[in-house]
Amino acid sequence: MKHTLALLLLVLMTSVACHKTQPPVTRPMPPPPPPPSDTVSLPPAPPAPVREPVPPEPLAADAVASRSLDDLNRDSPLQSVFFDYDSNELNDAGRAALNANAAVLKKYPAWTVTIEGHCDERGTPEYNLALGERRAVAARAYLLSLGIDTGRLRTVSYGSEFPFDPGHQETAWSRNRRAHFVITAK
Repeated sequence: MKHTLALLLLVLMTSVACHKTQPPVTRPMPPPPPPPSDTVSLPPAPPAPVREPVPPEPLAADAVASRSLDDLNRDSPLQSVFFDYDSNELNDAGRAALNANAAVLKKYPAWTVTIEGHCDERGTPEYNLALGERRAVAARAYLLSLGIDTGRLRTVSYGSEFPFDPGHQETAWSRNRRAHFVITAK
């Protein structure tokens, strides 16, 4: 029995020695609540907008030069020249219009212009193309005589293909017999 008691004591001591007590797992504590405050915290204000300098308004002379080609041709400063029936001879009104056009072209020396020759619907297509060409060349020759550089002027004939007035009477035809000016480069 002594042995039994000693054995029992040995088993008890071994079990106590092998059994280790684990310390409790500590969990992180939530942050403490903020102290009570009487003021409400607002987000920071956005930065003040940067004010870009406003460019000055263009001068009246630059107002024409700064416009796009489409805008210039829509409200063209260049006048059309009108011709009599079956003629490419410049009349007084035509020369006055070309004098005004030459002044505009001298004011804007970088502009290149195409002079379009047009006719009314009477006549064959071949004849109208030839007459339209003679009208455009007559307007170009007059501008050259006024000192406009030859490299700035082009000519083309459309004959009766692009009428200004689609009517079929003398008032429409007289508006279609013309040399029309298109600014093609600036």
